[in-house]
Amino acid sequence: MQSVADAVAGMLAATSGYALGEESVVLQQLDGRILAKPLYAPETVPAFDNSAMDGYALHSRDAELLCSTGLTLAGAALAGHPFRGVLQPGQALRIMTGAEMPAGADTVIMQEDVQVDVQADGERIVSQVPLHPGSHVRHAGEDIRRGEVMLAAGQRLTPLHIGLLASVGLAQAEVFRKLRVALFSSGDELCQPGNSRESHQIYDSNRFALRAMLERMPVEIIHFAWLPDTLEAMRSAIAAAAQEADVIITSAGVSVGDADYTRQVLDELGEVNFWRVAMKPGKPFAFGRVKNSWFFGLPGNPVSAIVTLDQLAQPVLRQLCGERVQAALPLLATAAEAFRKQPGRQDFQRIRLDSEAGVLMASPCGSQGSGLLHGFADAQGYAVLDAERGHVAPGEQVRVMPLGALLN
Repeated sequence: MQSVADAVAGMLAATSGYALGEESVVLQQLDGRILAKPLYAPETVPAFDNSAMDGYALHSRDAELLCSTGLTLAGAALAGHPFRGVLQPGQALRIMTGAEMPAGADTVIMQEDVQVDVQADGERIVSQVPLHPGSHVRHAGEDIRRGEVMLAAGQRLTPLHIGLLASVGLAQAEVFRKLRVALFSSGDELCQPGNSRESHQIYDSNRFALRAMLERMPVEIIHFAWLPDTLEAMRSAIAAAAQEADVIITSAGVSVGDADYTRQVLDELGEVNFWRVAMKPGKPFAFGRVKNSWFFGLPGNPVSAIVTLDQLAQPVLRQLCGERVQAALPLLATAAEAFRKQPGRQDFQRIRLDSEAGVLMASPCGSQGSGLLHGFADAQGYAVLDAERGHVAPGEQVRVMPLGALLN
């Protein structure tokens, strides 16, 4: 059996260099899309020196005067309404957060540190608080310099990135087009949700769970179907999908000895490797090409299908979307309860996480059977137990991985 790490590394190597087309997308539709080119800043941010506080702008050379006779107020500046004059020695300016710093000032003192005196010649401010030159001023270019690379190609855009683009005036960006995905489930035993189930049938949960996961990536589902266990139906659907889809994903039919037509059709139409991956749940897995499409064959048990999409296929799909793939960072937790495990396969046990006296604690979440979704639905992460490890006793440390964006 292949290890999880070797399986993922092999698929990433095989799909390296795959390129999607590009398109320009408006700011409002960029969430989750993948940048196709480096993004250079067209503007400097902040564009001008401005106040970080509500207070008074002045020049630090007037520090002694501020503590003695005080400084005369020359006016006020608000965000969007700058002071157009030049501060003279002995003067200060009432200034609001975000307002442009006036010429002749280099420091802002907070309003709560100042006493305002009304005198015959106008208002003056006095303060006994030590003045620190340059304090409470946000300088032009402190965040972004015009012409610098703000974001690299392959970056998946988040709401924070979209705010960053807006902050430099960009209304759109060049991103990779969405990955076109065909998603099938097969089996005469499957009944579609909403229909009455016969006694020998089970409801098709895989296809709907997998679709929901996929739609959290920049993909477009172009085929979404249940296939009966007939050679013609399987051959026709896979052949049609291979003419349009970048990726074909099936659940069920990849185990050794399955009495269906999936393997036969894949052998006819493509170059697909059927693997036994040393992971639990999800040992049977298939990967390769079917004509113009990449192919992922997931196990049929619901938990196995979800975990293999999440742990094996997800990094490869993200790379195919154009994203720079980064491995998830596991955490260390203490087992709050015993974990049952036999050595031989890397185990992704579903867990709940808690904190006791500042220590991260992990507990198994419901039954760990590969066909039982209820416990998984309450899970917050995986306990990732190495292949050679056996049972885990309470108090031992385990690697844990919180559920990522596809499941959380």
